[in-house]
Amino acid sequence: MTFHVVTLFPEMFDSYLGESILARAIKEKKIKVSFYNPRMYVTGKYKKVWPDGNVSRIVDDRPYGGGPGMVLRAEPVLKAVESALKKIKIQREKRKEKYEIKIINFSPSGKKFATDYAKKTAKKYTDVILICGRYEGIDSRVAKILRAEDISIGDYVLTGGEVPAMVLIDSMSRQIEGVLGKFESLEEERVSSSEFYTRPEVLEYKGKKHRVPKVLLSGDHKKIDAWKGKGKQA
Repeated sequence: MTFHVVTLFPEMFDSYLGESILARAIKEKKIKVSFYNPRMYVTGKYKKVWPDGNVSRIVDDRPYGGGPGMVLRAEPVLKAVESALKKIKIQREKRKEKYEIKIINFSPSGKKFATDYAKKTAKKYTDVILICGRYEGIDSRVAKILRAEDISIGDYVLTGGEVPAMVLIDSMSRQIEGVLGKFESLEEERVSSSEFYTRPEVLEYKGKKHRVPKVLLSGDHKKIDAWKGKGKQA
């Protein structure tokens, strides 16, 4: 699977994608992440070259109808997505690969993201385009034109779509065979609880002893599974 991230701040992803499981998945070519900065697609009066050679690329403007903040303009975002779509078509067809594309726009009012959504998306699509908003949001015509699906990762507002994009990349990548190494590593596919313990058996902290639950030391897997919640009746 390839993730195509439309963002004004691609550098924000460097640390997250450069460590641990995702870094290994990228190195082993289980997943790929490409970036498209809307600033690079600014044209016309919004692009100005100064005498010293510096270039200003304005990606936002005041909202119609008034209100606080600025709105990310449609044109540079649409062109960034067009670039991603063109890249997908060229690369996939060159390798004679079938492909399915999903375009996601992050919005607090969007459909709530969950593991089931990650599973279905990872199974059905080869390429996922993630549009990261900023400021007060993106011109609403972008999602309508692209028929993008609005997704929310929770009932709260963030400063941009980069963190939600990382969440989706992480969650969807886990569903791809080989990324975690073993299928049993998927928490949702194994017996699990909200409590975990490791050595030492007795932890001494500030004069008090904290012990591992006896059932986990019993060796009785039936009891252990029951403790973890397996086989519980509603």
